[in-house]
Amino acid sequence: MPSHPLRVAVVCSSNQNRSMEAHSILSKRGFDVRSFGTGTHVKLPGPAPDKPNVYEFKVTYEQMFNDLVRKDKELYTQNGILHMLERNKRIKARPERFQNCKDPFDLIITCEERVYDQVLEELNSREQETFQPVHVINVDIQDNHEEATLGAFLICELCQCIQHTDDMENEMDELLQEFEEKSNRPFLHTVCFY
Repeated sequence: MPSHPLRVAVVCSSNQNRSMEAHSILSKRGFDVRSFGTGTHVKLPGPAPDKPNVYEFKVTYEQMFNDLVRKDKELYTQNGILHMLERNKRIKARPERFQNCKDPFDLIITCEERVYDQVLEELNSREQETFQPVHVINVDIQDNHEEATLGAFLICELCQCIQHTDDMENEMDELLQEFEEKSNRPFLHTVCFY
């Protein structure tokens, strides 16, 4: 078992829904967790599929909330976006981009294959300094409220199992195989180094 709590990063595209739901649950369970997005901008659903609300990563959840209330409070209350932003601002001030974080993690969990590829690309482009391993695992989670909640509980259960392994390096593949069978979802896994 690791001597310190697992340092976990959860990454989705905009650091709004899937990564923040997992961040919320993992932090309540005592994990050392941070969450990120890999997109160039933060995108939230708009009045139509081709009209998303687009923000810079430096914009706070509070500012996004106020902007959407001003635009159409009823729409964004009904589709759950304001509720999601309320939760987000209780966790941290603003979305963060994974590419801007140089802190080491033991485990990075991504919520879709495209994000997984972006995380691997970022890690592999960095100069390795400590040669500390980091396990990057992808769990495909659809970007809606219900799937984000289910996915967050699955991620939490996975992290708890990993936290209690005696030898993370050698037990990871077997553990992931068990989770694939149990959850009926495919998992991707790569080890990178810092």
